[in-house]
Amino acid sequence: MELTAGDTIYSFAGAKMKADQYSQRILPADAIQADGGDEGGLDLTQTVGALRRKALLILGIAAAITAAAVFKALTDTPVYQAGMEILVKPVSVETEVLSNNPDSLSRRRTRPNSDQPAITDTQLKVLQSPKVIAPIVEDLEGQFPGLNYGAFINSLSISVTAENILVIGYQHPDPELVRAALTEVSEAYLDYSLEERQAEIRTGLDFIEAQLDPLQEQVNQQQQRLQVLRQENNLIDPESRGGELSGQTSAFTNQQLETRLELQQARSLYADLERELAESADANASSALTQNARYQKLLDLILDVNSQMAQGSALFRENSQEMQVLADQRESLYPLLRQEGQRVLEQVGSRIQELEARDQALSESIGNINVRIDQLSEVSRQYTDIQRELQIATDNLSLFLAQREALRIDAAQEEIPWQILTPPGEPSPVSASVTRNAALGIVLGLLIGIGTALLLDKLSDFLYTPKQIKDVTKLPILGVIPHYEDLEDSISATHVIAQSLQMSRGVLSNGNGHRPIDPAFVEAFRSLWTNIRLLNPDAPVRSLVIGSAVPNSGKSTIAVFLAQAAAAMGQRVLLVDTDLRRPSLHEQLGVANTRGLTDLISASVTPYQAIQRLSKEDYLFVLTAGSAPPDPPKFFASRRMQSLMEEFHKTFDLVIYDTPPLLGYSDALLLTARADGMVLVSRLGKLKRSSLEQALEDLRIAGVSVLGAVANGSKDRVKTPYSPASYIPQEVAGEILEPSHPGQQN
Repeated sequence: MELTAGDTIYSFAGAKMKADQYSQRILPADAIQADGGDEGGLDLTQTVGALRRKALLILGIAAAITAAAVFKALTDTPVYQAGMEILVKPVSVETEVLSNNPDSLSRRRTRPNSDQPAITDTQLKVLQSPKVIAPIVEDLEGQFPGLNYGAFINSLSISVTAENILVIGYQHPDPELVRAALTEVSEAYLDYSLEERQAEIRTGLDFIEAQLDPLQEQVNQQQQRLQVLRQENNLIDPESRGGELSGQTSAFTNQQLETRLELQQARSLYADLERELAESADANASSALTQNARYQKLLDLILDVNSQMAQGSALFRENSQEMQVLADQRESLYPLLRQEGQRVLEQVGSRIQELEARDQALSESIGNINVRIDQLSEVSRQYTDIQRELQIATDNLSLFLAQREALRIDAAQEEIPWQILTPPGEPSPVSASVTRNAALGIVLGLLIGIGTALLLDKLSDFLYTPKQIKDVTKLPILGVIPHYEDLEDSISATHVIAQSLQMSRGVLSNGNGHRPIDPAFVEAFRSLWTNIRLLNPDAPVRSLVIGSAVPNSGKSTIAVFLAQAAAAMGQRVLLVDTDLRRPSLHEQLGVANTRGLTDLISASVTPYQAIQRLSKEDYLFVLTAGSAPPDPPKFFASRRMQSLMEEFHKTFDLVIYDTPPLLGYSDALLLTARADGMVLVSRLGKLKRSSLEQALEDLRIAGVSVLGAVANGSKDRVKTPYSPASYIPQEVAGEILEPSHPGQQN
């Protein structure tokens, strides 16, 4: 068995988190779910690791492709190439005149979109389509038999620069074909540009001609509607008619106000006259009739008679003839006065009737005008709608007429739209660039190699990193054991373990000399033991099983070095070889296997006779497997084995059981059920995911406790300023593995 080298990677925090689960001692059910931690995207660390593992494959593929590219460049048949340039938007006298003509459609189309490219991707495809290229191939087939469209288009290259220059190239082993092809292509493209423009103009003219009759019909219809509306309503412009009606309404309203004011005054005058005429015949004090001349004259006569009677009363008696004549004269005037007052009253009444009739007529006129205004609003809306539709139809008709004239002007242009800027040049051989092909080969080879490496790594069932182990097992990683070259084979491993037990200085003998032991390798086991102890500080682990899913995982070697690390920290450690089928601890430790566990179970020897102490000053003891039994599981399930394990746990601070693989054997499960738990060892790069998942399923079904996992054989070295190699002298390095003094135990 062997261990691989690398720096230690561990976490005390992970060990403390496991302490909460230590009391359950049962493997979680989801521990067999594969790839649980890989979901969510690409893991850059795993990708880099895969590339490192497949570095030789990547370099091999890159080298092969590069060599093929260089060989192709050196052996290819010479190819001739020539090119030309066509200006897509030339400026000539004719186009300048057309662009300055406001009636030219070309000016209107190019003005708002001056930054638009002259050749679009669609037009580039048309230039390479059979519609344009097939006639060229037909013309060249007579001179160059065997030429077809596919071969021709593969040798033709077309691109457009930012200056609207069409760059055309053609390459072929026959220089005459290159020259003839470019000549044919230049003529075909110039003809295409002229035909394309003429076809576009013809299409535009046909479209406009097809639209003119419907547009003219729309204009005629709207004009007819407008004429009918004007005739039916006897108007020219609803807006002016509305102004007239509004003016009439205002005038009639003012007249009605004046009439009603006069009517009110007349009615008041009539009431005053009636009251005055009814109250007294003497109207001397009346003010209502003073404006009537006849009435005023009669009143003046009465006043004159009254004045004469007043004067005569001083000279004559009241019954005198003179006084009687004046009295008779006055009495004759009163009927005339009353008659005149009645006549005035009748005149006022007639005026009232006249004013009332006028008011009624004005009201009717205003009502009629309002009705006409209401009717005019509907007519005005119809008039506006017709005018708007007529305006739109007229504008469209005018626009199409202008477009037709502009297209006719453009159609008169006979100059070819495109212009050859650089004529076809002489074909020249294209030398294959070895450097360029080599560079392309390297890039392509690396890309293909990386892709192949990642694909093979993805399809591979092996686990390469501690993270993959953790993702599959759902267990804390108690330790990461680095790869150690001195443990490459079983013979070297036996020498290393044997000499490490007897080491007094920090050197190891590997048969080829001496060199210091790797401090990272030693520290990895110290860290592993520390993590195991910290799983539950209140109830430290007293017995554990070192197990693995498959053979050759390095579990026996890990068991030995873990026991040494615990013993170096002052623990009395018993290392028990329970792999009764293929025992190996006695070979690695260099001790006899004449009496061991099987002999102890069969009670043929005592524990004192079977257990061996590895060093007088060490706290490390070993119990080998002993003679091979016919049925190992029967031994492990016996009461004798149970009592021995209980006795071991009482006698020693730590008991470590090295067991057979989990797959195919039940020995490890039987022992783990009576121990504090199992440490599951997985060798990186050698263990398949499916094997580990099957082992986890067996552990879950058995319901035994799994303390955590150990990743063995890591080749990732993590440098730290606290590395023991940075400050421990070689002379005292051997003291690292020596056991602590009993008085210094933690």
